[in-house]
Amino acid sequence: MIVQINLDRLMSRIMELGKIGALEKGGVKRLALTDEDRMGRDLVCRWMAEAGLTVTTDLIGNTWGIREGREDDAPVIMGSHIDSVATGGLYDGVLGVLAGLEVIESLNDAGIPTKRPVGMAFFTNEEGARFAPDMMGSGVAQKALDLDEMLAVTGIDGTTVREELNRIGYAGTAPVMALRPHCFLELHVEQGPVLENENVAIGAVTGVQGISWTEYVVEGRSSHAGTTPMTMRRDAGVVAARIAAEARAIADDFGAPQVATVGMFELSPGLVNVVPERAMLTVDLRNTDDALLLDAETRLNAFAETVAAAEDCTLRRRSLARFAPVEFDQDLVAAVEEQASALGHTVRRMPSGAGHDAQMFAPNCPTAMIFVPSRDGLSHNIHEFTAPEQIGAGVDVLMQVVLNEAGTSR
Repeated sequence: MIVQINLDRLMSRIMELGKIGALEKGGVKRLALTDEDRMGRDLVCRWMAEAGLTVTTDLIGNTWGIREGREDDAPVIMGSHIDSVATGGLYDGVLGVLAGLEVIESLNDAGIPTKRPVGMAFFTNEEGARFAPDMMGSGVAQKALDLDEMLAVTGIDGTTVREELNRIGYAGTAPVMALRPHCFLELHVEQGPVLENENVAIGAVTGVQGISWTEYVVEGRSSHAGTTPMTMRRDAGVVAARIAAEARAIADDFGAPQVATVGMFELSPGLVNVVPERAMLTVDLRNTDDALLLDAETRLNAFAETVAAAEDCTLRRRSLARFAPVEFDQDLVAAVEEQASALGHTVRRMPSGAGHDAQMFAPNCPTAMIFVPSRDGLSHNIHEFTAPEQIGAGVDVLMQVVLNEAGTSR
């Protein structure tokens, strides 16, 4: 059964949501639990209610809407997130949420009942840009993260998750395990260049690579840049720079798929003629093999300790997030692949280099993701773009997998 989606409606909604937190030169800034996030949540909740869905919010602020099925059974859930990084694009996360809504509304338009309920959801603080770790809401929902610990997390602006959930009115009452899907599906832009470079329409995602975020704080001694001999310095900046260079060397030595990124780097007092007394940097390590990821972490930590000691500096490190690699359900991955081919789309299996809400559901229910191309491989970037026809192809595949999983009476 082929159900026609309303691509114009979906694209209009993506653009309308993109106005909330819009940046002057394009893209959005809609950090988790800010006023912009609240406005985005309000808009999506309004659309869910207008579609006739039963809307529920849990204790960590995850929100979902359910379309009833003929049988009172576990629902097929589609979802993602609507929070963004500080210079985000219009599609990251948003596509997975609004595509789920479009699937449901297209079923409504066609008057097609399903045996199982069908639902869509958005999850709190997927990006981790304001509060660490990322995938917070879905992690709490699936018991990978502790609710009380996450509510107590302090963000980059000194606020806590609990305070901000209450402030914006999205501290719900449903228990965090209330959403128990039959299966979970997430449509997402690839955020990388593979599909575009290979001219492939659909990615059938096999899993998500492991992620390790670590913060390093180096304490040395502030001194005059001109009068302090090199042999007498306790330069926190040098230690931090060497840690950053070692992270890159690890990625080069290990080879693909190992990657390493220094995303934050701060020096204090930050003056041109003063030896830094304090440095802070973050390192993001990722690999599809958890043993290799552990090897990378071990090597970097040992190196950091050595260079800090050599410079007579102290070193503190703190884990911001650590998620093991995740494999998605093979039958559901095969279903994505088969439905894409049946619709005439080119398709390839591929892992995800980025973290996603789907990885939190994978241990508890059959889970899969569908990728569509990202122009120039850009994401977390104001120039992020996926063409409407590419989005339409992804939603068509999503629709067919949902129909197969939910079952119909027609």
